[in-house]
Amino acid sequence: MQMLTIKKYLNKNTDAAPLAIFRIFFGGIMLFAMLRFQYYGWIEKLYIEPSFYFKYWGFEWVRPLGAATYYLFFICGLSAFFVMIGWQYRIAIVVFFLSFTYIELIDKTNYLNHYYFVCCIAFLLCLLPAHACYSVDAFYKKIASSIPKWNIDVVKLMLSIVWFYAGLAKLNADWLLEAQPLKIWLTAKYDTPIIGDLLQKKSMHYFFSWAGALYDLTIPFLLWNARTRVLAFVGVVVFHVLTWILFPIGVFPWVMIGSALIFFDGRGGRKISKQLKPEIVSLSTDDLSFYTKRIKLSVLAVFFFIQLLFPLRHLLYEGELFWTEQGYRFSWRVMLMEKAGYTNFKVVDPDTGKRFYVQNGNFLNPLQEKQMATQPDFIVAYAHYLERFYQRGGIRDPEIYVESYVALNGRSSQPFVHPEMDLTTVEISWEPINFLLPFNDEINGF
Repeated sequence: MQMLTIKKYLNKNTDAAPLAIFRIFFGGIMLFAMLRFQYYGWIEKLYIEPSFYFKYWGFEWVRPLGAATYYLFFICGLSAFFVMIGWQYRIAIVVFFLSFTYIELIDKTNYLNHYYFVCCIAFLLCLLPAHACYSVDAFYKKIASSIPKWNIDVVKLMLSIVWFYAGLAKLNADWLLEAQPLKIWLTAKYDTPIIGDLLQKKSMHYFFSWAGALYDLTIPFLLWNARTRVLAFVGVVVFHVLTWILFPIGVFPWVMIGSALIFFDGRGGRKISKQLKPEIVSLSTDDLSFYTKRIKLSVLAVFFFIQLLFPLRHLLYEGELFWTEQGYRFSWRVMLMEKAGYTNFKVVDPDTGKRFYVQNGNFLNPLQEKQMATQPDFIVAYAHYLERFYQRGGIRDPEIYVESYVALNGRSSQPFVHPEMDLTTVEISWEPINFLLPFNDEINGF
């Protein structure tokens, strides 16, 4: 009986309009994001000027492209435009996924949750017929506007995972009991028009903290439910417009607002489109063979298995997650930490006993230096870079030590890295970190 139910669901068709509308918003916002990088000069500042790049573990082979990075952004933006209008969609979305992902793999310094989200969505769209309607492809080709329902539901599922895991991550003592780090950030927004004075009140810090957790935990369920969908979407708009006003998080609020539209059935747009072009329903949208469909479903099953388990990997490690950050990235932990750090690297030549301190600004840009100061894997990667640099300068086997202090979520600064540990002997891997000093507090939570 259960197998029959699953088979019936997989064979159930629905209107392609919601997926097409999602494609249009996604492509348009990504095109805007690429233009925004060019306008603000971020391509040169973040991807061309640095002399050193922090690599993701396992992706050390990804190399910066120098001035050719401009061409990479152009290709990414152009493919986003083609995705938006639905022209040569299959090629366009694959090119966008590959180019955008390569950009994000160049330097770990630039990691943001919403960039990772874009990579995930782009990967899903490579497997889905988002060009089935409202596209140049559909206008010139005989493409059916009826698609398997699971094609839309997988995008809804991805969004639900993001929201729900973000809500679970907020169930910690700092967020709920101390209103941190929102207390720090909102207090600094005293000059915000109309609500600036209100943001100084302690009660508002707790209101935003608890409301944020409640929003993330409930919004996917409210959007799935037809009775609460409209009200939930209003909540999505209000929540993300407010976060856009208060915090410098780029296009992420607009990505989430546009994405939430996929929960609607698209009947309004369909009425308009029928006046422009007759609906074709006699052909299979994707003309999927039995084996192609099974391959796609298998790939999606593996993808979502990873998405459900990977954010939980921090449970395998001892120590405070916010301190060690092992399992922090790629787990939809959004805006949970305010970390400030100071790191001073000491180079020792064991052959001569000579020692000296490093000026980090000679090797890193300001953003890289800020990120490195509080993230253990960055500190180790930078230490190994310094080792190679001074080896080329004539020191046969340099030892690298660091004096490091970090303040977390409003707490006093405390020693971070063990000062007697030669970081050239440390390698970053899946193994637990052993070069950090203990965190002198406890943050209970998920």
